[in-house]
Amino acid sequence: MRIQSTALALGMATLLAACVSQSSYQQQVPKTGTYQQLDSQLMSERSGDQAQIEQLQNLVRVTLASGILFAEGGAELNEAGKATLAKLAPALKALTGQRVVIKGFTDNLPIGPESRQRFPSNVDLSKARADAVSAYLVGQGVPAVLISTVGLGEAHPVASNDTPQGRARNRRVEIDIVEAPK
Repeated sequence: MRIQSTALALGMATLLAACVSQSSYQQQVPKTGTYQQLDSQLMSERSGDQAQIEQLQNLVRVTLASGILFAEGGAELNEAGKATLAKLAPALKALTGQRVVIKGFTDNLPIGPESRQRFPSNVDLSKARADAVSAYLVGQGVPAVLISTVGLGEAHPVASNDTPQGRARNRRVEIDIVEAPK
């Protein structure tokens, strides 16, 4: 019994020692060349809170606010969105051994009546947005075989949907650059 409790305590101490805060984790993960290139390309969007770049252990994630890409309720890229994506294309074209996963998200408000025939649900709208980003990047020379898209609708909110500011944060497109399966 004593050996079991000692082993359990040792195991718990090891687990706790492995836990780090998000800020410590961000500092400990070295920034890749892809991260650094995207970070410098999106400097103005980041300063305006329209883009965020994260270096995680197994991926680089670019999060773009939906408002910089699309009109509210729409899935057609606006000029600011095209300009922003054009900044990303050179880094994405140069990828080797990686793939790009584009994920669309919405807030939890239902689709308005004027858009409901085209997008019956938030999942459909978010998928159309991810597909629009993909099509634009392919048009900019990013190989289509590197890209996959998914629409997640209101799943995985990053803020409360109870306020306009929170809903705006939830309307986003995430571009994940991950290792290609071997």
